[in-house]
Amino acid sequence: MAAQRNRPDCRELVLFCLFLGIPWEARARQISYSIPEELEKGSFVGNISKDLGMAPRELAERGVRIVSRGRTQLFSLNPRSGSLVTAGRIDREELCAQSARCLVSFNILVEDRVKLFGIEIEVTDINDNAPKFQAENLDVKINENVATGMRFPLPEATDPDVGVNSLQSYQLSPNKHFSLRVQSRANGVKYPELVLERALDREEEAIHHLVLTASDGGDPLRSGTVLVSVTVFDANDNAPVFTLPEYRVSVPENLPVGTQLLTVTATDRDEGANGEVTYSFRKLPDMQLLKFQLNKYTGEIKISENLDYEETSFYEIEIQAEDGGAYLATAKVLITVEDVNDNSPEVTLTSLFSPVTEDSPLGTVIALLNVHDLDSGQNGQVTCSILAYLPFKLEKSIDSYYRLVTHRALDREQVSSYNITVTATDRGSPPLSTETQFTLQVADINDNPPTFSRASYFTYIPENNARGASIFSVTALDPDSKENARIIYSLAEDTIQGSPLSSYISINSDSGVLYALRSFDYEQFHELQMQVTASDSGDPPLSSNVSFSLFVVDQNDNTPQILYPALPTDGSTG
Repeated sequence: MAAQRNRPDCRELVLFCLFLGIPWEARARQISYSIPEELEKGSFVGNISKDLGMAPRELAERGVRIVSRGRTQLFSLNPRSGSLVTAGRIDREELCAQSARCLVSFNILVEDRVKLFGIEIEVTDINDNAPKFQAENLDVKINENVATGMRFPLPEATDPDVGVNSLQSYQLSPNKHFSLRVQSRANGVKYPELVLERALDREEEAIHHLVLTASDGGDPLRSGTVLVSVTVFDANDNAPVFTLPEYRVSVPENLPVGTQLLTVTATDRDEGANGEVTYSFRKLPDMQLLKFQLNKYTGEIKISENLDYEETSFYEIEIQAEDGGAYLATAKVLITVEDVNDNSPEVTLTSLFSPVTEDSPLGTVIALLNVHDLDSGQNGQVTCSILAYLPFKLEKSIDSYYRLVTHRALDREQVSSYNITVTATDRGSPPLSTETQFTLQVADINDNPPTFSRASYFTYIPENNARGASIFSVTALDPDSKENARIIYSLAEDTIQGSPLSSYISINSDSGVLYALRSFDYEQFHELQMQVTASDSGDPPLSSNVSFSLFVVDQNDNTPQILYPALPTDGSTG
């Protein structure tokens, strides 16, 4: 059960994708295991952590998980041991019927690298089924004047196992009148025939009891039996004959219940009761018995349940015609079910990487999606699309996976989130489609400096103003968010008449309000020139500057003085 690596018959899976700007690996390796059916739940399948090149604890740390579609998951990961184990009992016959090889395929996703590994597990057969006949008893009617060497078809046994574990041989209990001959059809299926070796005499013995045994070749050997009761009738020397050995018909899967598919016809040259033919199903599984209805008198075959191409696309039915005496004839009816576009595509969002920063490079992986359509041919071929105006595009990955990647630059200040709708449409007629919606958030980076509302500011203040009075307010805006948009105001260092600017004017760092720390004197200076800086709190911070002019307005606060003529200095009156 060890992994078979680099097998020549495994496909190389090509995965072209980017995860947050980092290229994915171009090749995805196929990992193969083999297990027998009927293992207990939790049985060891393979050392998946070793085959992925990881320690067991890394399975959970790196988001390793199984991604698959459709039926119930048959396998699971044991993060403690790093093993791939069975998730329940696996019945090969239920899973793959009688296919020569039973393969279960799925993918393992290493989420932190967005890397997929193809896993293929072969479930091998064990001899857990015995050959079985459809009925426990069979009545064979034979006319007493039948010539020796005449052959009579006996029921075939079925064994869902494969290979040597399937049906291998038939045996007939000893009898002086009959022997057994086993024939093989072109497809290799064996069927038994009863051969008359010695003439019959109804008056001597009217009923012969035989036991037909079917055996497989398993170890231990298994077998099944049917009791064959041969009833000897008086002369009826003509058997029914079908007009065709095989009847073929092709029908669409959406035919309404009750629709007639075809009519089989058999004729018998005898007269009276010996020439009256009735029809019946000779070999038909129970599931198919519910699907079809046979008129025993006319040979008309109708459907009694809805057909489903995705469930079964082909039926092989054996019809038996029996006359009123003892003769039988068989014919095959081959029904091919044609697909119609009755299933919409399915879209699964496997991974979503949100939020994404607005400076993410082109080609950054946003999401990983899986698409599938149960239909076949053109009806099952699916294409995915998104709205053209979005700054993203879809790229095909391996199998039925798509990657959504950035196609144009993002700007959170213009669009902070995107509601993305992925539409999957098949190529049927008419086409069917499915929409899947999800939201992508764009994370902010500090890419915008604060901006003042004006190119410069000025204001007037009368001299002799009160100290601590508010004189003006500047405002800057930053379109970024959170810390990247929180603004801090400050004044550039400068001196006025030998004193620092900060001893004249102060600014509130949060509101941008300017305050006068002194009472100004127009006779000392008429105006103050300064520079205001607005810085955000990003990392690294961005800033902008603006010039601010403060003009001092004169007040009448000085009396006139006589400068000429000057007063005498000798004490005279002048």
